[in-house]
Amino acid sequence: MRYGEPAIDPVRQFDRVVPLYPQFSDSATGSVLAVAKGKEVVKDFHDHRMYIEALAANVRRHQQRHGDSPMLVMSFHGLPRRGAEAYAAQCRTTAKLLAERLRLDAGAWRVTFQSRFGFAEWLRPYTQPTLVAMATAGTKRVDVVCPGFVSDCLETLEEIGITARKAFLAAGGREFHLVPCLNEAPEWIAALERIALG
Repeated sequence: MRYGEPAIDPVRQFDRVVPLYPQFSDSATGSVLAVAKGKEVVKDFHDHRMYIEALAANVRRHQQRHGDSPMLVMSFHGLPRRGAEAYAAQCRTTAKLLAERLRLDAGAWRVTFQSRFGFAEWLRPYTQPTLVAMATAGTKRVDVVCPGFVSDCLETLEEIGITARKAFLAAGGREFHLVPCLNEAPEWIAALERIALG
């Protein structure tokens, strides 16, 4: 882990590092580069074919269990807007490739950004206000997937699965489904192997 235990040990012998951040940002992958000097680091895999296919397979599994939704919101981790243009572009590329893989019409999916705090302007549109606006406008069901997170965490389970869900339902929505992250999905494990091996 970068900020937990077991932590990356800069003196440990390793040749290639794969930070589990699909889209590159200085605050995430950049912090790994700082401790992995002299090592080969996979800087991003936001458009890797097998990562996109793993995301699509995961959404399809969810749809088989819960039915199709007229709207798929793709919520990515937010960053302060200033200096985050390349990161935002990678998020939008991931979303576009996933929508194409799922054969979604243009009006059936949206990109949003979550996890904002402080006073600076962050990447927009913001996830929770977007969901509230959709419910207020008459959207009854929404599915939310978080392609920037390869495993579920507080930012997916609590921020989206609990807090955003409550806000959507309180604004008039009827069904809110959080698509689980890739976690241990077999397609993701195969993709990670390919990404790790280069």
